[in-house]
Amino acid sequence: MIDLRSDTVTRPSPAMLDAMMSAPLGDDVWGDDPTVNAFQEHLATLAGKQAALLFPSGTQSNLVGLMAHCERGDEYIVGQSAHTYRYEGGGAAVLGSIQPQPIENASDGSLPLEKISAAIKADDFHFARTRLLALENTIAGKVLPEDYVHQATEFARSRGLTTHLDGARLFNAAVASEVPLEQLCRPFDSVSLCFSKGMGTPIGSALVGTRSFIERARRWRKVVGGGMRQAGVIAAACQYALDHHVDDLALDHRRAARLAKGLAALPGIQVTSQATNMVFAHVPDEHLRPLSTWLKEHDILIELLYATRLVVHRDIDDADIDKVLDVMGAYFQQHAA
Repeated sequence: MIDLRSDTVTRPSPAMLDAMMSAPLGDDVWGDDPTVNAFQEHLATLAGKQAALLFPSGTQSNLVGLMAHCERGDEYIVGQSAHTYRYEGGGAAVLGSIQPQPIENASDGSLPLEKISAAIKADDFHFARTRLLALENTIAGKVLPEDYVHQATEFARSRGLTTHLDGARLFNAAVASEVPLEQLCRPFDSVSLCFSKGMGTPIGSALVGTRSFIERARRWRKVVGGGMRQAGVIAAACQYALDHHVDDLALDHRRAARLAKGLAALPGIQVTSQATNMVFAHVPDEHLRPLSTWLKEHDILIELLYATRLVVHRDIDDADIDKVLDVMGAYFQQHAA
């Protein structure tokens, strides 16, 4: 099955499974899992931060990051399209009593500085206290412009805000822009990094920041049920991905570009965006259901919606891209006849 629904569908390689099976283990809640400790120390160094904390999921890592920055009745400024606002079950509000203040993203995924400025509340007990600016990189596959990131985070600090980055696909951004991870993390007080997407682990994310911030996060991780025991099996997978999978992301990006070019040549398909490993396309409404059925009959999974997203990942090779384009081309040729 060729699965282009998301890069979350990636499966661990045999070598990654071997690393997981052979990892030395301990009890991470007690702080004595050697594989977790080594991974967290290595990741913190790689990201240029003082400390790191392992989580089962990016959603939990982001939630705990927000809760470590904000108190009940505080708010965070975030994009309308951001994962932390739109796709994480409203966790900040439901579990953290933190009010999101969403503003519209610009076409490149950024949040215009004038809109950030207008969203910051006055220091008045009538309002939720604006405490945090949260950005996302990549967002819809797009790499946030580095100059913008520095401007936005410096502006936030000038207004007394802390900053958090949902860096679920920050490794994609690092590879695409040829900028070291540390440089992309540097402007932010905290960063959430995911390993179960393009990096290919079955589970695992991490939060990086100062030691004091990570200690607050460790407490909240326990509160929301994220304290794990022999978590070295997860950390070993994440460490293996760091050691072996980062450079492979460039292959995903090249294949996504080739997929976008091929789709754009098909009648009825309008490619609206392609960046890093994601392709967004418009499929006419009358084709959504029959094309979906046709693709499944040919062992291809694509979530066809009003804004269709195709995500290339390490389990997709060149032959898979060829097959997707051939099968879709055959569909449109048949339906144009």
